[in-house]
Amino acid sequence: MKIELNNVIAERGAKTLYKSGNYCVKVFDGSYSKADILNEALNHARVEETGLSVPKIEEVAKIDGRWAIVSEFINGKTLDVLAAENPERGAEYLDKFVSLQLLIQSYKCPLLNRIKDKMNRKISASGLDPTLRYELHHMIDGMPKHAKLCHGDFNPSNIIVGDDGKDYIIDWAHATQGNASADAARTYLIFCLNGRAELAEKYLDLFCKKSDTAKQYVQKWMPIVAASQLVKGKPEEKAFLLRWATVVDFE
Repeated sequence: MKIELNNVIAERGAKTLYKSGNYCVKVFDGSYSKADILNEALNHARVEETGLSVPKIEEVAKIDGRWAIVSEFINGKTLDVLAAENPERGAEYLDKFVSLQLLIQSYKCPLLNRIKDKMNRKISASGLDPTLRYELHHMIDGMPKHAKLCHGDFNPSNIIVGDDGKDYIIDWAHATQGNASADAARTYLIFCLNGRAELAEKYLDLFCKKSDTAKQYVQKWMPIVAASQLVKGKPEEKAFLLRWATVVDFE
């Protein structure tokens, strides 16, 4: 397999994505651990086995001394690009977005990490006050135990509407199994952190309607997902996340 890193298609923090022939090459910089990169590839491979529409991984390799994940390149546009180009179709795209999330959550992937375990680990490392951490751990333990496939970073930039008419879901680095409402709370938080509070509310209303879920049930996960986000250490997010993390009871 001949790989050329000339055509940059996206840059996301410590990762750069390239198009090389029929392949998409995600190259990680030195700040990423080998374990995290290999775990992302393993998550992706396990999700592939469910039969969901995801690009197939072709290779994990070192290129010019940097770790890379090589997958098939999907011709198309991400859902966020389409929404920006066609604002009049916003409701249609939001409906597609929620339907795809519910489709993901209809699958099981029993070898993935459990979302409760991941949240507990992150909250332990969040730097929050010990009393608040105790309350959040207690909240997690009290949540219903489910085993649904959860994407972990479900947002419109991680959906490619392919030229072949299929919708492809990408970026499975944070995939877990567990409670679908935790994944919905995470998506809501992503919209809020990106300054899209109005869209976040529309999303949550539609998710709850289509999944027949009480909004309060999803909201109970929000302090947990906000606290877990604190481990990323982004100064611009800290004040917002702390406000959410300290709300430990929704009525």
